[in-house]
Formats: sequence, structure tokens, C-alpha cells
Amino acid sequence: MTIEEAIEQRHAVRAYDGRPIEEQTARNLAEYVGECNREGDLHIQLVLDEPQAFGGTMARYGKFSGVQNYLALVAPKTEDFDEKIGYFGEKIVLYAQTLGLNSCWVAATYKKVKSAFEVGRGEKLGVVIALGYGVTQGKPHKSKPAEAFADLNGAPEWFVSGVRSAMLAPTALNQQKFTFSLTDGGNVKAKAGVGFYSKIDLGIAKCHFEIAAGKENFDWV
Repeated sequence: MTIEEAIEQRHAVRAYDGRPIEEQTARNLAEYVGECNREGDLHIQLVLDEPQAFGGTMARYGKFSGVQNYLALVAPKTEDFDEKIGYFGEKIVLYAQTLGLNSCWVAATYKKVKSAFEVGRGEKLGVVIALGYGVTQGKPHKSKPAEAFADLNGAPEWFVSGVRSAMLAPTALNQQKFTFSLTDGGNVKAKAGVGFYSKIDLGIAKCHFEIAAGKENFDWV
């Protein structure tokens, strides 16, 4: 599966079969997490075989079951913290999908197990991402029309492709509060709207946009 195919096929999954992640898959995923941490100056951690975070009342309220593995999105407290964990978290999510794993972004309905991951001085935990082998593959979310995200009239094909890919990005409560616009110089401005976790959502959407549009075609401004 390519990353582009992963964007199409990846959907939120809340029910997992509880199987441990296969050893080679876990090794590949951990290596990729390390690459993203180095690139983004982050401290994202892969937590394996840890049932407590999704074993209580909050997880049941969120309709989670069988979750034994997750990503703890930890990073330094910077001004762009939310957007960065969204961007790099989604990169890891899409890579995990190519490895045959399912996932779900989780903001509140889990228990913080402090012994499971490390939060250093000057860092904080943003959200977590459930990982594992889903009971199902999930289903597509409903989306606003493309025109709600950008003016596509006369836009180059790469920009249209980027917007359509961003429409597939997961967002909190499926709110999709982000927009894209072309500058006079042919670059792209992305903006978060007002809403819960909207800056994390923007980072996720920018990840999707960048993959489909091609980094060689534009710069973010």
C-alpha cells in the first residue's frame, strides 16, 4: 500500500482484536517514529502492550475496545505545538496504515498512564493515537463540499488534489475547520478555524495536502 492509498483507505477504528503488533511491524513503526521525532524535534512515543489507558470507563464511553497500543504525542511546549503534533502524528498514522495497522486519534476518552511514556521538562502530552488490528476497517466520514475549504476556480491541478486529500483528513468531531488559499506567488496559506483541537486538525490536513499536492509545487506561507 502506498501513502496515497493509505489516505483513501484509512478510517477511524475504535474496536481492536487485542492482538500484539507483529514484531517486525512494531520495529518498522518505531524506526519511523524516531525519524519523525528527529525531523520535527518531537518526543512522540510508541507504547506497546499497555491496556490501562483504554481499559476504564472513559474508554468505554468513547466506545473503544481491545486497545493495547498507542502513540503518545509528546513534544516541547512551543507556539506551533498543536500543528506539529497533528502533522507528524498523521504522517505516522498513514505509515502505520501501510503496515496493515488501524488507528484512531483520541483527545479525551482515555486514561493517562504516566509510567507508560515520558514527558520531559519543557514538554507536554497533546493527544494519543490508538493503534492495532481493527475488528473492522472503519468507514469514511462525511465531508463538506470542496468549495468550503478553498476557492478552486482556476486553481492548478496540484492545488485541487491537495484540497481533496485534505478533505479526507480526520478532525475532532468531524468539524473540518480549516481552509487553504493560493497566494499571488503561487504558494499556499493554510488557516485553522475556531473549534476544539482545530490547530491539531490543521496539522493533519496540511499533511494530507502536502502528500497529494507535492512539496515540489509550493511552499507554505
